[in-house]
Amino acid sequence: MKIGILTLPLHINYGGILQAYALQTVLTQMGHEATLIDLQEVNISKRPFWWMLLAYGKRAVRKYVLRRKDVVIFRERKWKKELPVIGRDIHRFVEQNIHPHLKITSLYSIQPDDFDAFVVGSDQIWRPKYFPYIEEAYLQFAAGWPVKRIAYAPSFGVSQWEYTEQQTGVCGALLKRFDAVSVREDSAVALCDKHFQVSATHVLDPTMLLPISHYQELIAKGDTHPSDGQMLTYILDGSDQREEKNKIVSYLSQTLGYKAYTVDHVRYNQPNAPLEQCISPSVEQWLRGFEDAQLVITDSFHACVFSILFHKPFVVFANKNRGVARLESLLKIFSLTDRIVTSSQELIDKRDLFSIPWQEVDRIHDQWKQQSIRFLQSSL
Repeated sequence: MKIGILTLPLHINYGGILQAYALQTVLTQMGHEATLIDLQEVNISKRPFWWMLLAYGKRAVRKYVLRRKDVVIFRERKWKKELPVIGRDIHRFVEQNIHPHLKITSLYSIQPDDFDAFVVGSDQIWRPKYFPYIEEAYLQFAAGWPVKRIAYAPSFGVSQWEYTEQQTGVCGALLKRFDAVSVREDSAVALCDKHFQVSATHVLDPTMLLPISHYQELIAKGDTHPSDGQMLTYILDGSDQREEKNKIVSYLSQTLGYKAYTVDHVRYNQPNAPLEQCISPSVEQWLRGFEDAQLVITDSFHACVFSILFHKPFVVFANKNRGVARLESLLKIFSLTDRIVTSSQELIDKRDLFSIPWQEVDRIHDQWKQQSIRFLQSSL
């Protein structure tokens, strides 16, 4: 079967790239011809004028009032020129490992007979904040086509409803045409039922459908080097609550005697650094960061996923303003919600961070993986 996978555009986002890679790999292993549809330059980054004023105002307050190291004016044109250099090694992984890979500027260039089925997902493609043309994430461009329509593990990102009344009506009608609907979070099951009147199945993120040996093979084939430390820190949020997160890293580093290292994008944290020093680590190096770690400190959903897959003790900092639904949903599956902290004091008061029953985690993982794969197989 010819399948088109519709997900978020592939930028320099490790989790976003790996979930797309994993879903395509799983579908290919099932015997299908799975093509990743990568939407290029469709003004997704453009925001209304009021949004830009608000964003600049917030960053100005952080920099000039709170004295934080924020960049007030985001130099979009300069960033676009820098991106090919910064993401050089990440783009190499995409070109070498994600194929067929259809790069298009409009979903309306796809013809009715190009695919037998569409799979929408995973990641936060159902969040208007990240995919402003939200109706297309429900296959509006393919309305009326005689194709299978499947949602595999898309995420709303948060537990509160962010759609307008019009978006709710249009997307709900489109979703009712789907042959099978699954979502990545338990909260999304409730949201689909309440706002769309559609029943959804809770499944695993695609990255958790591949065995750990698969990622170890990617690391072995990649040009990687040993990580410089024992404690991996992977923090996605910018200056918001950065001080509290730094306290957590400092406390654990001093208490455990671990040297902290990161596999992050230098340009995000050091906007004025020379460009040649800002090339992001490769996807394989990012994975090796987890393989080498003795402890992981993060605020990232996919960092939690790979900490679990690599059997690494971890602490996840939950920013309630950013949304914790995806973190809570994932960790509830494995009874690991005690990994979540919201402050350095909360971490200090916690019990042993290294006591994780990995055998039980693996048993649950295997059960959920089988259920998730069965969902895909039966849907197709």
